[in-house]
Amino acid sequence: MRIGVFGGTFNPVHYGHLRAAEEVRESLGLERILFVPAGVPPLKSSELEAVKHRYSMTELAIASNRFFEISDIECKKSERSYSVDTVQELKALYPDSELFFILGTDAFMDLPNWRQPEKLTALVDFVIIARPSCVFADIANSPYLEVKKDVLLKLDQGIIDSYNATLKSGRTAVLLRITPMAVSATHIRALLQKNKSVKYLLPESVESYIISHGLYTKTGQ
Repeated sequence: MRIGVFGGTFNPVHYGHLRAAEEVRESLGLERILFVPAGVPPLKSSELEAVKHRYSMTELAIASNRFFEISDIECKKSERSYSVDTVQELKALYPDSELFFILGTDAFMDLPNWRQPEKLTALVDFVIIARPSCVFADIANSPYLEVKKDVLLKLDQGIIDSYNATLKSGRTAVLLRITPMAVSATHIRALLQKNKSVKYLLPESVESYIISHGLYTKTGQ
């Protein structure tokens, strides 16, 4: 089975996450996208809601897509979560599957600050997706990727939609253009704190959950 591993705080999960996951699944012919909400990320934000809420919201958001599943592999941990450990555990759980680690261009640029990035890039193939705030050309100087800058420029210009690059570890990194959606969890939280509508930015089920539990409001923090 070909599985896409999509981690994040999902604080909260929104249509940008869901559309990105769907386009990755379709483009690579994946049989499953596994959403992995972070339990206690290395750099915990004061705006980070409790893991039980972020897990529940993600579960609600993906319920209608039969190709989407959720994992509590990080949620059930009391200590900090690191991607390199999560990937190793998932490889043990799915020994006969091919895993693809999905992350945005901005996260890939930050990879040198992650725990054991060299080991992570050797464990699994990557899918690097475009983010509105970061272009592919920005990753040209990554110490973990081997790709010509003109290829990155073609991706940014829309001349090509995807490219199979090589990580320095020998693993594959699929560079993939997706539909640009300027939806961010930060903006959604800001709207909620101002008691403004977040309709059409995330699924109705997630919006209802946020309202019923009083999340992301000054009184609910």
